[in-house]
Amino acid sequence: MDAVPARVRAYVTGVALAALCCLLPPSAVPTPWRAVLLLAGLYAGCEQVARSRSVGTCYPVLLAGAFLLPPSAAALVALPGALLSPAARPVALRRVWRAARPALAVWVAARVHEEFGGRDAVAGPDFPYALVPAGAAVLAFCLVLTLLDGGITALATGTPPALLGRGAGGGAWRELFSRSVAPIAVHGLAGLMMAVLWRSPYGPVAALLVLLPTCVAWWAFAQYHRERAAHQATIRALVQAVDIKDGYTRGHSERVGQASMMIARELGMDDERVETLRFAGILHDVGKLGVPTRLLRKDGPLTPEERRVIELHPEYGHEMVRGIRFLGEARAAVLHHHERLDGSGYPYGLAGDRIPESARVVAVADAFDAMTSTRCYRRARPVAAAVAELERCAGAQFDPRMVGALVRALARQGWRPTVTSDDPPALPAGPAASRDEGARDEGARDGARRGAP
Repeated sequence: MDAVPARVRAYVTGVALAALCCLLPPSAVPTPWRAVLLLAGLYAGCEQVARSRSVGTCYPVLLAGAFLLPPSAAALVALPGALLSPAARPVALRRVWRAARPALAVWVAARVHEEFGGRDAVAGPDFPYALVPAGAAVLAFCLVLTLLDGGITALATGTPPALLGRGAGGGAWRELFSRSVAPIAVHGLAGLMMAVLWRSPYGPVAALLVLLPTCVAWWAFAQYHRERAAHQATIRALVQAVDIKDGYTRGHSERVGQASMMIARELGMDDERVETLRFAGILHDVGKLGVPTRLLRKDGPLTPEERRVIELHPEYGHEMVRGIRFLGEARAAVLHHHERLDGSGYPYGLAGDRIPESARVVAVADAFDAMTSTRCYRRARPVAAAVAELERCAGAQFDPRMVGALVRALARQGWRPTVTSDDPPALPAGPAASRDEGARDEGARDGARRGAP
């Protein structure tokens, strides 16, 4: 509890008080306790299953409550499942938040549904007319969740909400809403089907049949989640092996992945490609596992023969990841991230658009982190100096489009260079340090000799 900022505790308390107010029914409206208890018990059971499978929450039951019950009664449906489910520390605060958040959202959804005449539409013979009030209620439900989640994220991180989003002009709340509205709309349709069957002559038992396809979807999502966890474990193992072997660049891979993701988002790539580019950045140097450790840790300049051995690491890396299907175009980035736009790079001397787009993204991210990270053989350059060098080399070594995307992303989000060597820098920044950097660092290999960082 002490680790949670006071502003976050105050925010959760305010949301909880608002939810408590929503639970108070108007004196003229009786509470249908039988339906409340049935839906609350069903929601609690579904929540236990969903959380044990790490597949989110059971919104169809909540939204069915919004379509069937008065607002105050619908808000009660969320409480048992939220309060009884296990929670991490601080337990009390998390449970209060987990209960207040959906209770407030479903109360608003029920009010909107009621205002649009949805209760009569659900019970009436003309089912299509129920779609309009249900759709309005689902949008209201999604909007409330978005506002609550965006608010607590802004308070927890201390970041203004407008800076939490991605892309030009994007905000955290707009991004949260756009990402959640489609799945919640599907849940809303399932909830509407439950409500219609509940009001039909077949009763609540028939309504439970709607949850069968939901359970199948949960199973499929759980399978995907396990597969994704296995992918992440594979990548972590490879990166840890590289970091152990080349202590000079420890943490470099993760930062290149982060910078690659920033570039991809700035270019407007979809979430799947952004994730692939992150993988590409993280794994770009995995081929170092095939390079003799003595060369990676050599203090002095490399001989031409030693350089040629190190320059084989993209091919080594590509061989290592070639059979990992989920990496997609990240495999091409591992192989080609040292190609240059003018054709003077390696391993194949590709030029211009012949270099895969993923490799052009990683090349810029790699060089930027190499320049802004402190190594044992030279100190980090300031971000502004690294950006100026990237812009100077744009068009010859780097794709100007990728450089521009990184510059714009940095202007909004900033960058915190991290010392990646366990030892203090031994050389001052200057011509000698640049020569060593050019001899050792793949992200800035020929900086002193060929006008690149």
